[in-house]
Amino acid sequence: MSPGRAAALALGLGALQAFAFAPWSLPALQIACVAGLALLLGRAATPRQGAALGLAFGFGWLAHGVWWLYISMHSHGGMPGALAAAAVAALSAALSLYLAGAMALAVRLRSGRVGRDVPVFAALWLLAELARALIFTGFPWAASGYAHLEGPGAALAPWVGVYGIGAWAAALGALLAAVLRGGARLRHGLAAALLGLAPLALPQDFTRPAGTLRVALLQTAVPQGEKFSPALQPAVLQWLMARLADSPADLVVAPETALPLLPQDLPPGLWAALSEAFAPGGPAGGKAALLGLPLTRLEADGRLAYTNSVAGFSAALPPASGPLPPGAAEPAPPYRYDKHHLVPFGEFIPPGFRWFVDLMRMPLGDFGRGPIVAPSLAVAGQRIGPNICYEDLFGEELAARYVGRGDAPTVLVNLSNLAWFDGSRALDQHREISRMRSLELQRPMLRATNTGATVALDHRGRLLDALPHGERGVLQVQVEGREGLTPYTRWAGRWGLAPLAGLAGLTVLALGAWRRPRRG
Repeated sequence: MSPGRAAALALGLGALQAFAFAPWSLPALQIACVAGLALLLGRAATPRQGAALGLAFGFGWLAHGVWWLYISMHSHGGMPGALAAAAVAALSAALSLYLAGAMALAVRLRSGRVGRDVPVFAALWLLAELARALIFTGFPWAASGYAHLEGPGAALAPWVGVYGIGAWAAALGALLAAVLRGGARLRHGLAAALLGLAPLALPQDFTRPAGTLRVALLQTAVPQGEKFSPALQPAVLQWLMARLADSPADLVVAPETALPLLPQDLPPGLWAALSEAFAPGGPAGGKAALLGLPLTRLEADGRLAYTNSVAGFSAALPPASGPLPPGAAEPAPPYRYDKHHLVPFGEFIPPGFRWFVDLMRMPLGDFGRGPIVAPSLAVAGQRIGPNICYEDLFGEELAARYVGRGDAPTVLVNLSNLAWFDGSRALDQHREISRMRSLELQRPMLRATNTGATVALDHRGRLLDALPHGERGVLQVQVEGREGLTPYTRWAGRWGLAPLAGLAGLTVLALGAWRRPRRG
């Protein structure tokens, strides 16, 4: 097979792998696509050909997996269609460079011995995924482990997390490729079967029940193009206020930027009415509320920063105190969470890319960052840990909230607005990302979103209930909080992803570079 045909086949395999993720969720397909890539690499004559195969596979995988970014840039951002498509292609190509480098090394270091080549391939795959998750703040959407929320791989989540699952699947794919090539002995086929089924022996609860909580999750269903419409806002705000006040739940959660304006820019009296409703003796009757909105904050250098935030209200909380930022006409919320992990181009502008943002007619700027470890909100005996939209892609950052802290969350809550993507598969993919966090940390995850996916997940990532996409409504659900730590929480909370990177690097050195057979 010519190198050009091999690269075209790798491109197709990468695009096919995107069907392994939500909404289809086909873990066996993901492993089969990796096996196909490994078979192609076995025929690659040079590292350069290996790089081309990795680049093609990665481009097909990501371009198909995150094409919905086009919707936000073109339909809502006003970017010309051709330029928006080019931007998605450029992003996919740039992120595929990590896999290209990894596959070039896989060809360079192969020994022809299955027992060495398979772990080296898996380690290099892991390093490529970690690079995509960490470099330039990271964009780990559609990481390969997310295809394994069903099947044996899911049992690995509380041990090694999503990237460890991806490495396991890569090892299994490479081992299957060796078997399919026919050069592997029977024991390698048995090893593939054992590797595929081994995680089934691992599932267990590392956490324990910590009481229950009644929750109401609000789905506002406001189209992104109308979110800032003066004509629509009064009706939406009226609906929100009514739901916040009349729900029988212990906690009511409204989505990210449910209030799209700063407190001082809301209709007169609304912020005061909200504060009074949740004050001691107020009509909210002792319940608590979380709702997303922009806030301002004075930085240490005296600069005023805007933040993508969650405001919390509860009669059990003392009123907020301290100086208000300049221009603030209303008191600060009793509880506040500021988003820490910001979205590149959406919430902060990387240096040198102002021209790109100017092409999109979006009100974007550099937001202020909150602390990586934020306090929890105490509600009815539970401790609520908010996170906003994109933040739940970073399980190691959520795990950091559990290390040496007495107020670590018993329940996680994600507030999102995915109306930017108009009902695309991004909504289902984000739901599956939240499922992975539930499995890794063994905590229930509640999702309150603007247009979907508004869902409640238990500590095993099982769906408790959900609202249909795009419909305004309230999801009433009772969840069980959890105490205790999984192995993943313990190591990722202390050291982040460094242990996985170190293990992968040592594997490559020990089995690849140091023990590589002489050539020529």
